Amino acid sequence: MHAEHLGLAGVGVGPFNLSLAALLSPLGDLRWRFFERRPSFEWQAGMMLPGTRMQTSFLKDLVTPVDPTNRYGFLSYLVQKGRFYRFLNAEFSRVRRVEFADYMRWVAEQIPQLEFGAEVRDVVFDGDAFVLGFEHRAPVRSRHLVLGTGASPLVPAWAEHHLGGTCFHSGGYMRSDLSLIGQRVLVVGGGQSGAEVFLDVCSGRRGQPSHVTWVSRRPNLEPLDETAFVNEYFTPDYVAQFHRLPEARRAALVESQKLAGDGVSPHTLTELSQLLYENDFLRSERHNFRILTQREVRDMQRGGGAFRVEMHNGFDHTHESLVADVVVLATGYRYKLPACLAGISKLLDRDRNGHLRLIEDYRAVWAGPERNRIYVQNGGRYSHGIPDPQLSLAAWRAAVIVNSVAGRELYRTEVERPPLQWQGAHSAAFERDVSRARSEFESS
Repeated sequence: MHAEHLGLAGVGVGPFNLSLAALLSPLGDLRWRFFERRPSFEWQAGMMLPGTRMQTSFLKDLVTPVDPTNRYGFLSYLVQKGRFYRFLNAEFSRVRRVEFADYMRWVAEQIPQLEFGAEVRDVVFDGDAFVLGFEHRAPVRSRHLVLGTGASPLVPAWAEHHLGGTCFHSGGYMRSDLSLIGQRVLVVGGGQSGAEVFLDVCSGRRGQPSHVTWVSRRPNLEPLDETAFVNEYFTPDYVAQFHRLPEARRAALVESQKLAGDGVSPHTLTELSQLLYENDFLRSERHNFRILTQREVRDMQRGGGAFRVEMHNGFDHTHESLVADVVVLATGYRYKLPACLAGISKLLDRDRNGHLRLIEDYRAVWAGPERNRIYVQNGGRYSHGIPDPQLSLAAWRAAVIVNSVAGRELYRTEVERPPLQWQGAHSAAFERDVSRARSEFESS
């Protein structure tokens, strides 16, 4: 079998590589193809709970922030689906998650260079190109590689040996047909996913459980901070300046900004408060709903068909335990290098914490030649900041990668002047901003 020759090959077709594909589509001078093991495009299907909303503006879609004329924008989707005016008149403060997933599926179905049902089994470097191997198709050779496989569910060590039909990660919540009638349900994890699962379990859509307990290590149900200046973290300017910081400083900042991207939306918190009020005061039959904050699960054992969970109470430093029949782990995700890259993983440079080292245009630092590049999407939380796993800068990052692959500016990616000054007064970036402002003033 003769290998197909590409300029850029993609591993995985999630939202980020889909954005890249949408921006590559109008360009005719590069041979590219992206491969996905699933039979069709899918996004967060396991957490597509009824009524859930996006936490990102619909204008931050796959293409609009860098090319509003691109045919794959969300507004184009609304027009093609015949519901543009209805959408405007409905005045959604946030798009329903199910609609945004359908928008991305609509985009994926129109791009012929996306190949579904094609799992990349291995990737090797032959000294001249990356060679992608498959089980049921001919291999592919490509000058460059872009990884878009997304993050993997994070399962705590105390739960790893109990995964199964009654203990599972929230990413598979909607795929489970488990009945909860009369069950003692435990939800672990204090972010948005934990809140959404707790609300859904309490709704009784899967049958009325006997007890529902939500446990979080956080001291309270902490809101997502969506205020104007916090949202400056999700701008190209902030990412550019964050990347220039020393590695040790970056890690500390990421941890301090947790609630900018990993809190519970204010709308969801209001739903929770109203649910508990109605349950406590307005319902004829009161259900056993409770939320335990500042609890850290330290062990879980199974016996007699149920789980015994041991916790530390960080508020009063006491030990607590509970029994649950069903455990849902809303414990987040972490970036994991796809297994197919095992053959070249040792060539990739990492920091002391094991995170991939990425340069400003999202290229991985590796031991191979510079003419062959490995771009990484959603793997740069500690190199490019908290926006990395979010949809907010998907189009901008994809444009940066397109420009890097092409070796010239095909999309405008220069940063806007920020309202906040991040860099010190003696930094090179600050001096460039001052010089640019002076030039603009003198020419006006």
